[in-house]
Amino acid sequence: MINKRCFALLTVIALLFQSITVKAQDRLPDPDGKPADLTKPVQVYILLGQSNMLGAGKVTPVEKDGTLLHAVTEKNLYPYLVDNAGEWTTRADVRNMFVMGSGTGGVRRLTNELLTIKGGKIGPEIGIGHHLGHAIDAPVLLLKSCIGNRSLGWDLLPPGSDSFDFKEGDKRFHYAGYKESPLKWEVGTAPEKINWYAGMQYDGDVARAKAILKNLEKHYPGTNSYEIAGFFWWQGDKDRYNPGHANRYEQNLVHLIQQLRKDFDAPNAKFVCATLGQTAKDAEGIERQILDAQLAVDGNAGKYQAFKGNVASVYSHPLSKGGASNGHYDGNAETYMNIGEAMGKAMVKLLKAEK
Repeated sequence: MINKRCFALLTVIALLFQSITVKAQDRLPDPDGKPADLTKPVQVYILLGQSNMLGAGKVTPVEKDGTLLHAVTEKNLYPYLVDNAGEWTTRADVRNMFVMGSGTGGVRRLTNELLTIKGGKIGPEIGIGHHLGHAIDAPVLLLKSCIGNRSLGWDLLPPGSDSFDFKEGDKRFHYAGYKESPLKWEVGTAPEKINWYAGMQYDGDVARAKAILKNLEKHYPGTNSYEIAGFFWWQGDKDRYNPGHANRYEQNLVHLIQQLRKDFDAPNAKFVCATLGQTAKDAEGIERQILDAQLAVDGNAGKYQAFKGNVASVYSHPLSKGGASNGHYDGNAETYMNIGEAMGKAMVKLLKAEK
């Protein structure tokens, strides 16, 4: 008969083995190098937001803690990013595209390549893309369309958003609804329009993404068809400087999810939102308002039954390595990798739950 001490030891061993097994299952293998099967529709995931989504994670130098090269070579993190020869791996089944422009203006920047580490900075797309590529048996396109310093309550306000009044101190202001200008004006006064309107960045980001999809064969040679499978959203920094926008963030986020699905004719597309890395659950004030709003849309939170099984929120604070969104997390690549991986896992979980 096994005595209590022996039983306790066996229990500890079993728990350790279980932990190791879970971690091993959670770890991604190196990409197999196989090209995408272009007989299948391309699964398109649209990445939106502001500077968080743009990404500022530094790749080099190797000797500096917080860079991607240091994380991989000195800490043995993200082993799937490096092959046996010490070179960056490439996912041949995931294409990474980025299009950027201000407002409804033209394209300032366009990049298009297979998913790999290239250039001096990374964003969450690396972790997202590797998890999607591993889980999905079809070609994947990450289509990032965004620019920095944009708020959901003004620049990225989706079509159909109503105006509202909000008291600040002893004054009451009228905040712009979609297509109105300027951002706000005191109630009882006439608005003086500026060369920008509420939702102008939303219109531009959506239009630029649609332009890519309209000519997808040009940008993704060999493809015949595509499906909008999901959206990724990492934003909220600029809204935390405006009490009116912070107060309205949850309502605007709910409407954003609904409107994106409508604009891209993708009613079943999944949606993953990440919170700001510096904001913990014990935060107060505006920071807490935005965090609560982003967590509230998670389908498992129970507040929005229509989002159950198709919307997920990633609580980023435990994954962040320090710094704040307004300082681009001090350029720490681990922050962008950790949160990108979590967003990718959340999307895969939604996809598997559907099946």
